Amino acid sequence: MNQKYLEFINELKTKRIAIIGAGVSNLPLIKILTENNCNITVFDQKELTDMEDNTRKYLTDNNITTSLGNNYLENIKEFDVIFRSPSFLPTNPYLVKEAERGALITTEIEQVIKLAPCPIIGVTGSKGKTTTTTILNDILKGLGYSTYLGGNIGTPLFSKLNEMKSTDIVVLELSSFQLMNMPVSPQIAVVTNISPDHLDIHGSYEEYINAKKNLFLNQMKDDILVLNADDEIVSKFREDAKGEVRYFKNISIANNDIKDINNNFILNGKMIEYNGKVVIDTTKLLLKGNHNYLNICAALNAIKDYINIPYEELEAIIKDIKSVPHRLEFVRNINNVKWYNDSASTTPDKSLAGLYAFDEDIVLIAGGYDKNISYEPMAKPILERVSKLILFGDTKDKIYRAVMNESRVSGKSIPIYVMDTLEEVIEVANKVSIPGEVVLFSPASASFDMFKNAYQRGDLFKSFVEKL
Repeated sequence: MNQKYLEFINELKTKRIAIIGAGVSNLPLIKILTENNCNITVFDQKELTDMEDNTRKYLTDNNITTSLGNNYLENIKEFDVIFRSPSFLPTNPYLVKEAERGALITTEIEQVIKLAPCPIIGVTGSKGKTTTTTILNDILKGLGYSTYLGGNIGTPLFSKLNEMKSTDIVVLELSSFQLMNMPVSPQIAVVTNISPDHLDIHGSYEEYINAKKNLFLNQMKDDILVLNADDEIVSKFREDAKGEVRYFKNISIANNDIKDINNNFILNGKMIEYNGKVVIDTTKLLLKGNHNYLNICAALNAIKDYINIPYEELEAIIKDIKSVPHRLEFVRNINNVKWYNDSASTTPDKSLAGLYAFDEDIVLIAGGYDKNISYEPMAKPILERVSKLILFGDTKDKIYRAVMNESRVSGKSIPIYVMDTLEEVIEVANKVSIPGEVVLFSPASASFDMFKNAYQRGDLFKSFVEKL
């Protein structure tokens, strides 16, 4: 029994509770509170008819009080506790007003961090956090530990709190939305990198960065913070660290601020090393790209106190770890052209990592929903590493202009095809690619112009490629 969890549930039984969002992250919370006879009201912009079947059925079968539709927030008054969904930011005027009145504004994931009876590892960053979190979980399981994977991926863990044991380990991927106003931090925190993202939702870049910093600002002196020494913003987070700071880096990249990299896993060429000793030969791994090798370094630094086997056995565990779906995911080899799905790369920085992961010439497919991010930094690498560029989606003109501006400066040029649909894009890629090339679907843009999310977009890409 998890005593802290049981005490929290008993306390909630005496409160009026609002839950904003009836989506996948909050449905287990709704079920737990309903089963414990808590007084809850569910708020959602969707009407019942627009919700997933299982959500609609649960709300109606259990006669749960709801406030739905366009004006759903007008009734959010006089609640003691308000659980917000990750995408509903605490800066919303309704929440600000209720917080000023004295309501507790919280989230499912905040309570998991507060109530879990075991160590928690939290990972955030603008790119690489899903892969790093997955690598952490896979290595820990390979080492024999019992883990719970959650946060932005895996299973909503509030419903698992009462079955967790002190010997378990919770591994969380945490977004800026989840971390905003977070008053508690995991015992081990990993920050992969910081670059502009979600600026269409966050009020400013500073707000976005400060949200990320909440991952570690509430740590204790015995806690651990793992930082990317090669990232100018992240490396400076050490100034606000409360506990031990560990670094991962590519030693081919100069960083004069970080001189002491002893007792840290680092990338040296194709090898991952620890104090000069080769730990992993990356040429043996299924994962590709220096960014993924650095993700492995970050994971190893986070859990080096848990590693209790020889490095040869550790390499054997890591060797078979596959890429996360929609992140440089190999789809198919067609006439010696390799097709990769990188739909989860929703910013230029993320797509750049994919461009540098291959030695082959690349046919790049890019474009999607505009998150108000500049594509100028992407233009030069495209002209250097891409043989043909295929664009679609809302950002197609923006990317096109960036590449053409760079082309006029550099004198370099590549064929560029501008299409309207994903199906057309794949047909063109199949026609123009030649044996020995890689077709990389890495949109560098969000998906909401045409798709429900990046995963649906990636699944459609894979289904079209499979039909070729």
